[in-house]
Amino acid sequence: MLSNTATPRYYGEFRERVLNGEIPVNEYIAMEMQRIDDLIDDPHYYYDDKAIDGFVDFCNSELTLTDGSPLELLDSFKLWAEQLYGWYYFVDRTIYVRGKDGQPGRYVTKRVKQRLTKKQYLIIARGAAKTMYLECIQGYHLVVDPETTDQITTSPTMRQSDEVLGPLRTAIARARGPVFRMMTEGSLQNTTGNRDLRKKLFSSKKGIENTITNSIIRVLPMTIDKLQSLRTKVATVDEWLSGDIREDVIGAIEQGSSKLPDYLIVAASSEGTVRNGAGDTIKMELMDILKGKYKAPHISIWYYRLDDVKEVADREMWLKANPNLGLTVSYETYELDVERAENAPATRNDILAKRFGIPMEGYTYFFTYEETKPHRHHDFWQMECSLGADMSQGDDFCAFTFLFPLGNDDFGIKTRSYITSRTLHNLPRAAREKYEDFMNEGSLVVLEGTVLDMMEVYDDLDKYIEDNEYSVVCLGYDPYNAKEFVQRWALENGEYGIEKVPQGVKTESVPLGELKDLAEDRKLIFDQLLMQFAMGNAVTLEDTNGNRKLLKKRYEEKIDNVAALLDAWVAYKVNKDSFD
Repeated sequence: MLSNTATPRYYGEFRERVLNGEIPVNEYIAMEMQRIDDLIDDPHYYYDDKAIDGFVDFCNSELTLTDGSPLELLDSFKLWAEQLYGWYYFVDRTIYVRGKDGQPGRYVTKRVKQRLTKKQYLIIARGAAKTMYLECIQGYHLVVDPETTDQITTSPTMRQSDEVLGPLRTAIARARGPVFRMMTEGSLQNTTGNRDLRKKLFSSKKGIENTITNSIIRVLPMTIDKLQSLRTKVATVDEWLSGDIREDVIGAIEQGSSKLPDYLIVAASSEGTVRNGAGDTIKMELMDILKGKYKAPHISIWYYRLDDVKEVADREMWLKANPNLGLTVSYETYELDVERAENAPATRNDILAKRFGIPMEGYTYFFTYEETKPHRHHDFWQMECSLGADMSQGDDFCAFTFLFPLGNDDFGIKTRSYITSRTLHNLPRAAREKYEDFMNEGSLVVLEGTVLDMMEVYDDLDKYIEDNEYSVVCLGYDPYNAKEFVQRWALENGEYGIEKVPQGVKTESVPLGELKDLAEDRKLIFDQLLMQFAMGNAVTLEDTNGNRKLLKKRYEEKIDNVAALLDAWVAYKVNKDSFD
């Protein structure tokens, strides 16, 4: 029965084993568990303890593996499917009711039960039988769903897409269960005789067809042109993160599927080695959901990977990347790959990505949500500091960050940024409201004009320093667009302590790592919303050697104050002896 307080059966068993230390999980699975706990606590969402039973019974009694042996559903499959089929909510909808005996009909408002989960993303290591899971979803809806369903499966290659349908074709040929035996009785050659003597479930050139409901599973290429505007009720996407995919095909599928109230999209993939494509963009959105930046209860996310590359040496941690390890792939296979990665460096990135879910190059959010929480208010009046300046966006955003050494490896942070009135007026409404919060706290200053006058910026910043009686010991700056400002600074304050910090992997990687350590230990003491905003948006590009640099191409999400913090940190380290 429906309950808005019950704990899902298979999730409850999984959570208990995690809490008992039997199953290690990474931080992303822990975040997803918290999202499920939130659903349990939310009275608006209901769990149906019987909804998953039909799926489990169908798979165990009817489906087979690719080689024809009986399928026994894995615990991980039950856990993932339970989140797909177990959660519901109620909405009020206007429905037309026909009149009786020729009387006119009328519209009435009814409370309708809706399945909650519309999309599920599964990022899991190679060898976890994720393709078999997709086949279970497709086969269940094709046979059990009483409605006429248009189902598709897609992946980077057509041959790879066909792997989803392979086990289902074998199950139809074997017909091990009563449902498949009934639906496969008869002959395909009987095209003019009694319909009852024809096969109801069969594989054809079109795909796999169910003639009872006129439903079909088709294989389509992974391109937006072929996938958009379809009324697809069930879609599975395989290896959406692995290949060099530059189009958001999942978004294209959803545009057509959203015409139906109970559509389902399941996207499964192992981690890829090709970076910065549509897959990485989707993954960053999933990270925002997991971290709670915005709520999306209709999306299920299971992201399996090791938390750190150091865990590759710990055999007990491998379950973080592949919960089916020892069931669908042997520990020996993993051990051989680890040994190969050590002895053949050219294969290292591929093995770390495919076996352990560790992307070795690409975009990642640099600071975690906990690291971006502001501290209580602090004043650093009359204190020594290092000033970082990032003026590369002279026509848009000009950022300065003050770094105050407080002792015991604590560092205070104050920031001040400048934009033009034109930039402010052109902002979308939501961004305008956010910028007004920054203006109210005094961390953002708006100067009249179309392009920032750096001398006007200098005068305002100099007055700000004098009002707070900061003692600026050194200045770190990115040379782009900074010549005029730095020349005046040197003229009025002397050339001592001025450090050029050009952008790039060579200059940014080490100080970024040091700032990350300080942020993790909550040693960066800041209280301004603008600094929180910049840290939350900070994205780094990491190469195959683990070197990082800040990514500043996302103009709408400002990280300039983090770049200025980096400049201030480099200048502080060079001039450390000048501080009391």
